Amino acid sequence: MCAASLLACAPARAANVRHAVGPPDGTGAWVATVLYRSLARARPDARSRAVGSVSPISAWGTPTELLVLASRRDASGTPWVRVLLDERPNGKAVWIDAEDTTLWLDRWRISVSLAHRRVSVYRRGRLVRVFEAVVGKPSTPTPTGLFAIAAELRQPGSEDFEGTWVLPLTAHSNVYRHFDGGDGQVALHGRGGASLLDPLGTALSHGCVRLANAAIGWIAAHVPVGTPVSVGRW
Repeated sequence: MCAASLLACAPARAANVRHAVGPPDGTGAWVATVLYRSLARARPDARSRAVGSVSPISAWGTPTELLVLASRRDASGTPWVRVLLDERPNGKAVWIDAEDTTLWLDRWRISVSLAHRRVSVYRRGRLVRVFEAVVGKPSTPTPTGLFAIAAELRQPGSEDFEGTWVLPLTAHSNVYRHFDGGDGQVALHGRGGASLLDPLGTALSHGCVRLANAAIGWIAAHVPVGTPVSVGRW
């Protein structure tokens, strides 16, 4: 089993890739597709304190695919991966048994520039697309840090505020604990209705990153769940 050796038996989108599992870098990131409910541990050791569990089904009703931050083996040889959770506080990570997952190499990454209000998409370290965006206003800023795409949710139509797609991130507002029936989760999403009043290239959102529907549709079609998303003030 590839997870047991911390090597990847990658699916079609990353076929024939076999490398040691490590943290995200400029050319790729490892993602763990959770196959079974897995106990979350504080350390990479079955005797370590349990701090919860990770379900194979996400809060969005989709398969759980988590960005891998590190990997280790314990004294018995069991492989572990440290994964970034879709939970507060931002950056929350736990260790889970790698044998409860399938590991695959994701060649995509996204960078969100708050200063330039742009979303840049990279593949294998090379810039592929740049899109103008609406980012959080000063009173409700888009949180900064390393996040990941938690799900890709197609919307019923283009007239809704969120446009055609919503891509929730493992990022949560530092201002809103609750917002519009949720817990203030930050997403990349499209534009429709009232959100069209805020021009692309501005800082006027409640914290989400809004893109043209064509742009978010392109990202949803090409970039998989689990892909790292770096947000910074650069």
